[in-house]
Amino acid sequence: MQPSDKALVPFVSVDNMMRLIHHIGVERMITEIAAQIEDDFKRWESFDKTPRIPAHSPHGVIELMPTSDGEAYGFKYVNGHPKNTSEGLQTVTAFGLLADVYTGYPTLLTEMTMLTALRTAATSALVGKYLAPMNASTMAMIGNGAQSEFQCLAFKAMCGIDTVRLYDIDPAATAKCAANLQGTGLKVVSCRSAEEAIEGAQIITTCTADKKYATILTDNMVGPGVHINAIGGDCPGKTELHRDILLRSDIFVEYPEQTRIEGEIQALDPDHPVTEMWQVITGQAEGRRDDRQITLFDSVGFAIEDFSALRYVKRAIEGTEFFEPLDMLADPDDPRDLFGMLMRAK
Repeated sequence: MQPSDKALVPFVSVDNMMRLIHHIGVERMITEIAAQIEDDFKRWESFDKTPRIPAHSPHGVIELMPTSDGEAYGFKYVNGHPKNTSEGLQTVTAFGLLADVYTGYPTLLTEMTMLTALRTAATSALVGKYLAPMNASTMAMIGNGAQSEFQCLAFKAMCGIDTVRLYDIDPAATAKCAANLQGTGLKVVSCRSAEEAIEGAQIITTCTADKKYATILTDNMVGPGVHINAIGGDCPGKTELHRDILLRSDIFVEYPEQTRIEGEIQALDPDHPVTEMWQVITGQAEGRRDDRQITLFDSVGFAIEDFSALRYVKRAIEGTEFFEPLDMLADPDDPRDLFGMLMRAK
């Protein structure tokens, strides 16, 4: 039996996602995803919101991240297994789905390992556009794993940085990141310590993977006026910053109910004041006030950002060859006769 048109769902494989990225361009795609995220943050109140749903194990975490704006529904499946790299595997893998709220029928299925890297970088740089010091030119990139190059290119494209200072406890990771950034227009400085990496940096990005409380930055390392983009704290029991840094900073988050469980602020009192980024983007709250303020984006990733990325990809593949129709839905002539469809296929 030939599947009906309604049974076919556009599917973007890893290969097609990479082809799409090269077709559009990495920096342009990050910038355009950021614009979609910004637009969706401006209508934040129209979304269903819930902290992501985790399943923790001694090996890592598997999470579901759902949301809906009443017309479309989206979710992402994502894991976080820091031990995987020692076994030659990715720390993070993901896939996502969009569906029509009216019918419940899926409208897109896609890989999201690549796409999550793009949307995470897009979110960081979008926030940096609002919070980073004016005319910032140098970023310290501490943690040079799979996300690092995307972060560097996002801040170059959207915030105008021209220099990145790299550090990782694994020198091979720094060498990898430095090699990948050659020819991008960025000046790349490889450093031997976190202290060396932050010298002269107006933006500090921390993106490490160990699933534990860690102190990547101590209080004495952070001077006035910097913007900290803290990505690594993304599950209970995992942080990167000394608590005293948080107490000196104005803290900005995506969704407090999730960040208080997973982010840097899990180290603070439950009522410690934070500002939601959607309020800054809509002008309801203040972002950077002056050149001595320390701003901290306590980023854990939120489902609306994935929803935005999925909507972007759905539009981007229209009229292209960067997807394949997947026979995913049973669609009998008589919707009450699923068994008959099965028998006719015999």
